[in-house]
Amino acid sequence: MATEHSHIFLRDTQETDKFTTPRGGGPQKDIPERNRQSHSTKLQNQWAAIWARAREQQESRTAVSMPTRDGVYVEFEGAPGYDLVTKSLEDRGAGIRLLNVYTIRAETDPTQEITRATVFIPSGKQEKFLKKINEYAQNESGGNKRTHATLMRSIEDLRLAVLESFWRDDLRLLPQGTTAVWCEIWLQGTDDDIEQRFRETAAALNINVQARSLRFPERTVLLGRSTREQLANLIESSPDIAEFRRAKETARFFLELENRDQTEWVNDLRSRLRVNPDATVAVCVLDTGANNGHALLRPVLADADCHAVEPGWGVNDDKGHGTLMCGVAAFGDLTDVLQHSHPLRVDHCLESAKILPPRGANDPDLYGDITIQGMYRAAIQAPERNRIGCMAVTSEDGRDQGRPSSWSAAIDKLTSGYDDDTRRLFIVSAGNIEEQQIWADYPQSNLGYSVCDPGQSWNALTVGAYTEKAILADPDLQNHVPLAQPGELSPFSSTSHNWEGKWPVKPDIVLEGGNVAHAPDGFISEHDDLSLLSTGHQPTQRQFDAINATSAAAAQAAWMAAQIQARYPEAWPETIRGLMIQSAEWPIAMKRQFLNANGRGEYSKSDYGRLLRICGYGVPNLAKALACASNSLTLISEAEIQPYTKKEGRSDCSTKDMHLHRLPWPREVLLERGEMPVALRVTLSYFIEPGPGEVGWKDKYRYASFGLRFGLNSQGETEENFIKRLNKAARDEGEGRPDTESGSERWLIGSNSRDTGSVHSDIWKGTAADIASCNLIGVYPVIGWWRERTWLGRWDRRARYSLLVSLHTPDESVDIYTPVAVQLGIPVEVTV
Repeated sequence: MATEHSHIFLRDTQETDKFTTPRGGGPQKDIPERNRQSHSTKLQNQWAAIWARAREQQESRTAVSMPTRDGVYVEFEGAPGYDLVTKSLEDRGAGIRLLNVYTIRAETDPTQEITRATVFIPSGKQEKFLKKINEYAQNESGGNKRTHATLMRSIEDLRLAVLESFWRDDLRLLPQGTTAVWCEIWLQGTDDDIEQRFRETAAALNINVQARSLRFPERTVLLGRSTREQLANLIESSPDIAEFRRAKETARFFLELENRDQTEWVNDLRSRLRVNPDATVAVCVLDTGANNGHALLRPVLADADCHAVEPGWGVNDDKGHGTLMCGVAAFGDLTDVLQHSHPLRVDHCLESAKILPPRGANDPDLYGDITIQGMYRAAIQAPERNRIGCMAVTSEDGRDQGRPSSWSAAIDKLTSGYDDDTRRLFIVSAGNIEEQQIWADYPQSNLGYSVCDPGQSWNALTVGAYTEKAILADPDLQNHVPLAQPGELSPFSSTSHNWEGKWPVKPDIVLEGGNVAHAPDGFISEHDDLSLLSTGHQPTQRQFDAINATSAAAAQAAWMAAQIQARYPEAWPETIRGLMIQSAEWPIAMKRQFLNANGRGEYSKSDYGRLLRICGYGVPNLAKALACASNSLTLISEAEIQPYTKKEGRSDCSTKDMHLHRLPWPREVLLERGEMPVALRVTLSYFIEPGPGEVGWKDKYRYASFGLRFGLNSQGETEENFIKRLNKAARDEGEGRPDTESGSERWLIGSNSRDTGSVHSDIWKGTAADIASCNLIGVYPVIGWWRERTWLGRWDRRARYSLLVSLHTPDESVDIYTPVAVQLGIPVEVTV
C-alpha cells in the first residue's frame, strides 16, 4: 500500500481585512424613455380604475357576507425587454409589501421578457403611490425634488392582480373547473396571528388546510386542497397571500425482486464485519422504513434508531426501497464486498426515518416539513451523533427548473442550522428517467430531463448517476448491448443542463447508478446484470435485491461521506461536502461523451461549464477524500467571516470582512521541479440560509442569505496588488484597480460557471514553477438577503465556510507533503 497522510487542517490562520467590492454601483437599470405627460396621465387613470374596481368587488362580497381583505393586490408590469424597478415598489413603513416578481415572454416578441411584480397595498395607503405619480407628472427629471422618474418610466401598466399573478408554477397546473387539488399557499410574514388569520379565512371558504406549516424568512407555507374558484376567493378575502404553487407528487422507484437463496453469502460477510460499537457518525436514511431484522443490517441499525414521521405507519419497510438504501449506505455495492474475503470495518451506524406510508401514497403534503421531522426524530433519539441525512425520494418531474421550492428550501433551512445553529450534511438523489421511450434518445434525453425537486437545494449534496456496468452475463441477453459505455453518464440520470445559469450546478457529483440493455429490436430495459446489489427487505424469502439509478448513487455518497466523517470526526459538514467534490474527476469516457474539442484538441470554459451542468464535478475518489499521498497535498481551513455590517443610524448594510489565506507552500520543491506539471484545485464550501418565495432574484430580494467567492494570486503578482485587485477598501482614495493579470484564463471551469450555488470548485493545471508563488487565496462576500433585508435582524451574523486547496504532482517520487508538515510542526504519519 502506498504511503498516506491525513489532510492538513489549518487552524485560525486567515487574516481579516475590511472589504469593499471593487464593482461599485452594480448594474445599471435598462429603463425606457417616456413622454412624461402622456405616461403619467396613463398611470393616473389606471390607478384610479384599480381602486374603483376594488371598491366594487368589496361591496359585492360584503353584500353576500363573503370575507374581505383590508387592502388591494396590484400587479405592476414593465415594458418588454426593459427592467422594472421592483426595489422602489415596497414601503415597509406604510405596510406596502412586494409579494412576488416573475417574468413572462412577450407575445409580440418571444425573445424579450416582461417583468411583473405583485404588491399588496393596505386600504388608506393608495395615496402613497398616487403621490409618486403626481410628482413625476409635475416635475422634470433632475433638480432637487424627488420625481420618481426612474420608477415611473419603468412601469408599462398597472392592474388589479388576478389568480395568475400569484401562481408561481406552470399555468397548466392550475386547478381546473370544480376539481380540488393540493396547492402550496405561501403567506407573507411568519407571525402566528398571520397564520391563524389565514386559517380562519380558509375555513370560511371551505378550504381544507393541513395542520403542518413551514416557516422561512418572511414566508409561511401551508398546504390546502382548493379549487380554482376557491383560490380566487382567497385572493379577494386574505391580505396575506404571496404566491401559490401546485403541491408535488412523489415517485418511488422499486426494482423487481428475485427469490434467491443467498444465506451463505450473508453469513460469510457477517462473519467478516467489524462494526464499531461506539460509532459517533450516523447515516439517517429517509425513505420507506427499514427491516433491520436482516442479518447484515442488525449490527448497524438498532431498533431504537428506527423511526416514522407518523407513528401509526410503523417503522418496518413494507415496500423495500428503504432497506435497499440502508444496505448500500452501510456497505456500498454488495457485489464488491462479497467478492473478497478480508475483514470489513464499519465505523458508522444507520438510522431509518420512515417518511412514506406503508400502503398507498401520501396525500400531497409539505414534504419539506416531513423531511425535517424525520431528521429531528433521529436527533432526539441520539443527539450526540454526527448525522448525515440521505434521501432518494423526489418529485415526479423537474418542473422547477432550478427554482427553489418549499421542499428544497426546507433542506437548505435544515442544513444551514437556521433554527438551531446546527449545520448538517444532507445528501439527495437527482431524480430518475425511467421511461423506455426516453432512454431511446440517450444521452440527449438526459440533457432535457431536469433534476427533480428537492435536488435543486443549494446546500444538499445532490447526486446523479454514471455507470461502469456493461457486462451482460445472462444467457437470455444474447445480442443485447449496454446503452451506456463504461465511464459514461447513466441513462437514468437527470441534469441541470437547461437551467438558467443563476441556479446551482446540479448534480454536484455522480456515482454508480447502473445501466440499461438495448435489445436488437430496439427495446430498452433494466436488468440485474447492470444494477447494484443490496439487502432485501424480506430476508426470510430472499437476502439480496437489486438497486439502481440515482437512489443507488445517493446511498453510495452517504456511505462515502460517513467514512470521511469517521476519519475526521471534528470536520464540519461543509468540509465533508467539500472533500467529496474536491476528490471528484470526470472519467475520460464522460469527457469524450459531452466535451467538444477544438481543432487543437482543447476545450473551452463554456464546454466545461456544460459538462458541469450534466455530470457535476464528476466521480468522487474515496481514497483521495480520505487521505493525501506524498505527491499530493490537501490543506483545509474552516473559518467564520462576517460578510456585512451596518453603520449606526443607517438602515442599509455594506460588506464588511475579507479573509486572506497565506498558505504554507512547498515552494522550494516546486521551484526545483521547474517544468513538472502540477494540478492546483480550490474548493469553497458553505451553507446558505434560504429566503424562498419569488420576490425577485435581483436588487435586494435574494434567495441566499450570503454568498462567498475566492480569488488566487497570479504568478508574479505581489500580495499588495492581489489584495487591491479583490478589495476596493485596500486602495487609496481615487486609486483604480491595479493593472495586473487576474489569471482568470488559467482556470479550467472559470468563474462564470463555478460561481453559482454555495459550493465553488475549480482546477488550474500548470508547471511547478508557475504555481510556486501562487499561495495567496482571498475569500470575500457578495450580496445576500442578510445584507438587503436588514429588518430581519441577521445582517450581523457570522458565516462559516470551508476552504480546501490541493496540490497534486503525477510523479510519485516527489514529496510535497512533508515540507509543508515540517513548516507547521505536524508529525508525518506513515502507513505502509
